[in-house]
Amino acid sequence: MFEQLSDRLGKAFRNLRGVGKLTEENMEDALKEVRSALLAADVHFRVARQFVTQVKEACVGQEVLKSVTPGQQVVKIINDELVKLLGEGTQTLVEKKPLRIMMIGLQGSGKTTCSAKLGKMFKKQGKKPLMVACDPYRPAAIDQLETLAKQEDFLFYAERDHKNVPKIGRNAMNYGKREDADLLVFDTAGRLQVDEDLIDEIKKLKQEISPDEILLVADSALGQEAVNVAKSFNEAVGLTGIILTKLDGDARGGAALSMKTITNVPIKFMGVGEKVDDFEVFHPDRLASRILGMGDVVSLVEKAQEHVDEKEAERLAQRMQRAEFDFEDFLAQMQQVKKMGNLGGIMKMLPGMGKMQFGEAEEKKMKHTEALILSMTPHERRNPQILNASRRQRIALGAGMQIRDLNALIKQYQQMKKMMKMMRGGKGKKMMKKMASQMGGMGDMGNLGDLGGMGGGNFPGLPKL
Repeated sequence: MFEQLSDRLGKAFRNLRGVGKLTEENMEDALKEVRSALLAADVHFRVARQFVTQVKEACVGQEVLKSVTPGQQVVKIINDELVKLLGEGTQTLVEKKPLRIMMIGLQGSGKTTCSAKLGKMFKKQGKKPLMVACDPYRPAAIDQLETLAKQEDFLFYAERDHKNVPKIGRNAMNYGKREDADLLVFDTAGRLQVDEDLIDEIKKLKQEISPDEILLVADSALGQEAVNVAKSFNEAVGLTGIILTKLDGDARGGAALSMKTITNVPIKFMGVGEKVDDFEVFHPDRLASRILGMGDVVSLVEKAQEHVDEKEAERLAQRMQRAEFDFEDFLAQMQQVKKMGNLGGIMKMLPGMGKMQFGEAEEKKMKHTEALILSMTPHERRNPQILNASRRQRIALGAGMQIRDLNALIKQYQQMKKMMKMMRGGKGKKMMKKMASQMGGMGDMGNLGDLGGMGGGNFPGLPKL
């Protein structure tokens, strides 16, 4: 989402080489580029102007440290200012049982899906969520929420007979009390734009249920319009937090950078995909790092801890280190990586990988590789050396692929196995240590085995790194 902004911010400081001290004169062009980049990303003009002023005040007069370049020093300052802009510190929800959350927003912003995502997050913490359908005007919205509730084994409450939203809310609270629900999520109706009827209805619902949290679900693709929507809702009902959706899309990112400053309402969560698991707590410092192309290793490790089987990852890593791995291991490895979500999203969390493109082609390649391996018998997967011409023809046909695709996969496997055998020797270990030291700042390379063997180099089905 922030690729264009990241590129332009990077270009802004390439002409600062050799500068010993940051001054207004040598910073002028760079700061103009920063302001232009922010406005192009759909950041509110007032926010862009304020941001550039603060960066300028923090930069001008600073001596450039010998250990870093002028550009690096300015990037550090911009990172700090971005964190302030996005809202310092992670904002949590009120701790209360039962916790009542009212979800509001425009039609199509993703309220219903976010309601389920929020419920899933709390269920993982041992809570008992209740989804309440407070959009009686669209039967499809009730059906969608009911389907998600059944899928995730949540409690569900709806009244399809009438359109008295405050009464639905009151009855739902009584139902939640009887069922001992820990979390009540009220999914309200949306409109194509903010209007008096919508505001009046959510005001009455608020009065009836006394919510502990009022969360606005805002579509980041709306740009500055999303900021105006947030401002209108906040003035009407008093928001306690914002959920930004579609951060995995091609939006320019201006909404995320403007929202907190204009509304003074914290961003608490963000939707990063269509699946119920594609939901994250909003960390301003981590998002700032992603914008500046520095990755987000902390979030990546958290994803790995949540979705990857540690014992299985360790087993795969050891087999790869001993060059004993086979196609059965490759299949297990790919399935571990898939659990962590979209491949492109994962790669962008790695430092320096944000500019690399991992789209549908790479996802498709991974699926094709998985299909080829699944077309093999378990015996063939464990013993790739027996894959003769007739077996290869049968496997390719079963996967709906060409024999050349299977041959390329086998060749890549053989090359990787050969490389891993070389790495087992003394020279190989020295080479790995040298590579690790050159990638300073990425931590202990040995621990990458915990990410499902992702540190093992290039492997079939995944793009070459």
